Amino acid sequence: MERRNEQWRVELRNAMKAKERTGIARVHMPELDPSLRSTCMAEVNLGLSPEAARAEARRCLDCARPGCVDGCPVEIDIPTFIKNIERGEFAEAARTLKESSALPAVCGRVCPQEKQCEARCIHLKSGKEPVAIGHLERFVADRDTASAIRTAPANGIRVAAIGSGPAGLSFAGEMSRAGYSVTVFEALHETGGVLRYGIPVFRLPNEIVDAEIDSLKAAGVQFVTNCIVGKTVTPDELLSEGFRGVFAGSGAGLPRFMNIKGENLAGVMSSNEYLTRVNLMDAASSDADTPVVRGRNVVVVGGGNTAMDAVRTARRLGAERAMLVYRRSEDEMPARLEEIRHAKEEGVEFMTLRNPIEYRGDERGRVVAVLLQVMELGAPDASGRRQPVEVAGKTELLETDQVIVSVGVSPNPLVPQSVAGLDISPRGTIRIDESTMQTSVPTIFAGGDIVRGGATVILAMGDGRRAARAMDKRLKNEPS
Repeated sequence: MERRNEQWRVELRNAMKAKERTGIARVHMPELDPSLRSTCMAEVNLGLSPEAARAEARRCLDCARPGCVDGCPVEIDIPTFIKNIERGEFAEAARTLKESSALPAVCGRVCPQEKQCEARCIHLKSGKEPVAIGHLERFVADRDTASAIRTAPANGIRVAAIGSGPAGLSFAGEMSRAGYSVTVFEALHETGGVLRYGIPVFRLPNEIVDAEIDSLKAAGVQFVTNCIVGKTVTPDELLSEGFRGVFAGSGAGLPRFMNIKGENLAGVMSSNEYLTRVNLMDAASSDADTPVVRGRNVVVVGGGNTAMDAVRTARRLGAERAMLVYRRSEDEMPARLEEIRHAKEEGVEFMTLRNPIEYRGDERGRVVAVLLQVMELGAPDASGRRQPVEVAGKTELLETDQVIVSVGVSPNPLVPQSVAGLDISPRGTIRIDESTMQTSVPTIFAGGDIVRGGATVILAMGDGRRAARAMDKRLKNEPS
């Protein structure tokens, strides 16, 4: 196979010279019209056609030292899968993807490629747009849903993953590939973790998550739902039941608030609650058991992807004004540029350099206004972004009937608190050896938000993959 791939690469290079490839314009993803998509939950990005995908693949220069691979947390062989697309070998491209990624259709939609693989593309050195690696990954994964994960012969060793989010799923895929019997324990009634409850279906449809999980099930991974590890069962009990290793990927599901006056008013909630109720519990439906309030003048506080998800969801649920309040300028927003653009196209109002300092309510205890402190930018802080500074004496009062706070999350404490001897940081995250993801308890590894305190899907997947490799090495070296 490697010899054949190399032969095809030579043929492709000979067929089209680098100068011709660099002259091809980047293909852009078709999108649903903003006037329509702001009123429904249909997916915004519509995917590439085979012709468009092959045209984009021709832009890849097949670098001798591909920086894109170095920028990928799960180390996908990006040039190989792209050259397979150029040849029209879509199934082979899918197999290449699944050698490294358990969730290619997910990553093609929600990973910040512009900050990772695409940020290392050689085209950028000449002022060109990078190859659309994320779009191509999505194209391949969506087109070929039948390719199963290749697995080694079963070795009879059982391992457990806590949480069915991206870290746990990535760990499960890697360990299954290596021949282990993997069981994933999920606290909720549906699998997928943050992929299911935290990301709206207009960005990541549920059927995509289902298809990725079905692929893992086909590879032998078992899933146990409605099981709260730390309450229903402890990690020590899992080990006593015959699991030889445990991976903690339980995430960071505790919302943070700002501790300002009025946060206990009705109509003020976290983005975690809001998105979970809409995405997982179908709260947007009129006959939902736990309906969510549909605000007319909705304020979302924050500037990350979760804040964008919340404010765009509010717009879809009928908000006449959907307003994003952020204490820095738009240039400092951590959200993806695509999400910012989509939000603006859908009618979201950006109120930057503003920071809530008080929520005000009516006689019934419902929020009716938010007092905003006007800010300006000072010197850069530890994150490299310019520090927001109050403009003395300058405030604004903004009417609102719903506030959604999206200013960060904290780790789920159940797993850390249930394991004796586990080294935990002051922030509540699990401390690990970064090279192996192993905790202070040798049989327990950890990754994702329970370690990072809040990060991207692809970084969590990289953690799961790295932990699986290290656990595999440890178990192979243990006496049987």
